Amino acid sequence: MEELLKLIETNPTLTSAQLAVMLECSQEQVEKMISECTAKGIIKGYRAVIDWEKTGTSMVKAMIELKVTPKKGRGFDEIAMAIAAMDEVEGVTLMSGGYDLLVEIRAKSFQEIAMFVFKRLSPMDDVNETATHFVLRPYKQAGIIFHEDEEDTRGLNAL
Repeated sequence: MEELLKLIETNPTLTSAQLAVMLECSQEQVEKMISECTAKGIIKGYRAVIDWEKTGTSMVKAMIELKVTPKKGRGFDEIAMAIAAMDEVEGVTLMSGGYDLLVEIRAKSFQEIAMFVFKRLSPMDDVNETATHFVLRPYKQAGIIFHEDEEDTRGLNAL
């Protein structure tokens, strides 16, 4: 089962027939395992990793650290789920260290992200502090290397 999940996580476009060959089992067994994992909530979904820079589409990603006051008897769950329910939010993670939650957001501009923090996150009663970090360039995302085939031309025009 673990090997199947790793293969799907690495490449969700593999067919059940391809997975069966790789796992040395029948296609029916693979389909049954995938069905069971989906029903149990182990497999949450499938996503493509997009290099938005290459599409010419303007997209800005930010990681927003939050210090929050946890709810008595419920910890961080209630505030984290309220933030996760916001359409703009791609991810929310409880973390250790100087901040409590990490919120991932993608928008068309820095201004949109700033307004989200200003109008949606900061006014929340349980949010005490925010620190917004804008992603300038991804090098590896979801296990996939970006920009590996690009030639570095910095400084070549100065000669």
